[in-house]
Amino acid sequence: MVSAARRNGSAEGTTLRHEAHEQPEDSALEDAPGAASAFREKPPPPRRGRLAVGPAADVIGSALDLHMTGNHVVHAMAPGFCDAASVYLLERWLVDESAGTSADPPQIEARRLALRMGAAAAESTEGVLPIDEVLVFPRQTPYARALATGHAQLLDAVDTHTFDRLAASGRGDARIHDLLRTASFLVVPIRLQSAVIGFIACTRGPHLPPFGLEDMAGVESLAARAAVALDNARRYEHERRTALAIRRSMLPDTDRTFEGCRVAHDYRPAGPHDIIGGDWFDVLPRPGGRVGLIVGDAMGHGPEAAVAMIQLRTAARTLAALDTDPRELLHRLDALAADTPDASFATCVYAEWDAEQHTCTVVGAGHPPPLIRAPGEAARPVPLGAGLPLGLSAWSAEPSVLEIHQPTLLLLYSDGLIESRRSDIDAGIARLARSLDHGIGERAPGGPVIGADGADGADRAPTGPGTGPVGGATARAAAEAAALAEVDVGQEQLQSLCDTLLRDPPADATTDDRTVLLAALTPG
Repeated sequence: MVSAARRNGSAEGTTLRHEAHEQPEDSALEDAPGAASAFREKPPPPRRGRLAVGPAADVIGSALDLHMTGNHVVHAMAPGFCDAASVYLLERWLVDESAGTSADPPQIEARRLALRMGAAAAESTEGVLPIDEVLVFPRQTPYARALATGHAQLLDAVDTHTFDRLAASGRGDARIHDLLRTASFLVVPIRLQSAVIGFIACTRGPHLPPFGLEDMAGVESLAARAAVALDNARRYEHERRTALAIRRSMLPDTDRTFEGCRVAHDYRPAGPHDIIGGDWFDVLPRPGGRVGLIVGDAMGHGPEAAVAMIQLRTAARTLAALDTDPRELLHRLDALAADTPDASFATCVYAEWDAEQHTCTVVGAGHPPPLIRAPGEAARPVPLGAGLPLGLSAWSAEPSVLEIHQPTLLLLYSDGLIESRRSDIDAGIARLARSLDHGIGERAPGGPVIGADGADGADRAPTGPGTGPVGGATARAAAEAAALAEVDVGQEQLQSLCDTLLRDPPADATTDDRTVLLAALTPG
């Protein structure tokens, strides 16, 4: 029978028992003639109730994910070692770099990271004991004592606070009923160097021997391994959240509308685990109702490239607010890049659309030329001198001025979409132009107007009935209307086309960031 003191989780309830575990029945085989060698060659599996550090525990630390690491821990324990196991982490440690508690905290806040419970180790506990639930534990609970003292707490049953909470949350649930019948309860702090960051709680029912010193040492060893893995996962997730926040802050404001210009964009970093890289892009409001579109590429993929990218993008935004022409804007950006660490040899292309003047001015600095797609025409690169990259204090290039009198698509991109290990840049640009034509044709009502050879369907000689002078004019008008519909697309179609282009790099593409900035230009 459990004493009232132990049920209440008082100091007496933390007394550690020293009784030895019952020996396995087949231990007698060790003394049997001829059996010893066979026993040594193939030892029996650990008896249920012993913590076996095997494959289930070996995976701890193999994933940089907090929840997955927590699941690895509880899977190593339940149901072989105990009936239920759970991992809790201090909320303050999860959201901040600091950890630990005072010597006698009034309460602690801990988040349930992982749980495995029941004879069948059922996984679904949502609605009863949900993962990521944050609980407050008063100072008299064994959890608070384990965190404050840094020592394991061993009781004959769950404490009163836990008993009442479980009884209230799991009425009618058989697994909760089993927890309430716990005959041995162990709480082991998770220590990271000198700080306590959480705890592991495990229970055994009456059908298993109570936890002893050997069991406690085994869980403490498991907790030490888990602490390093959990810290690595938390650091990775913190860095990932930081990178995602930077990435979100770098995205253009597509909710903002511009006269005569709709924009869609997409970006994919080089590696499968990268979030930000050296590519940068933006949509810049200019004085006089003009709109600036810019795509750039800082050298590299690591944090240095990301920092250079952020500085260049910020500088471009600042310069865009000044009433300068595109060539002067890039000249000043070149000067700023020369004084920016890791920004030398960055490339970029800048296009400025003036809907009232029906002009688009394009200037580049060592970057691949944009593609332009007019109604009824095949996509083609903008005639543009490449110019030197930024940051060399020697940039000079003449802009190309395009007159645009009909709705037209303009595609800016980074070299990750055209570079290939087996073909040159020009072949990559031509392949991207064909992809743009194909993507437009798929989304146009009535199918594509541009043929496989890039010829304008409106210039082909119509054949068949009704193709005389009147019929030919009608067919030509229909073709021109269809061609106009191809490029005069809505925002949803524009974004869909943008996403399609990003997912279609060369088959033997280099490992590089990929950026797409697609604009639908409509003259005023």
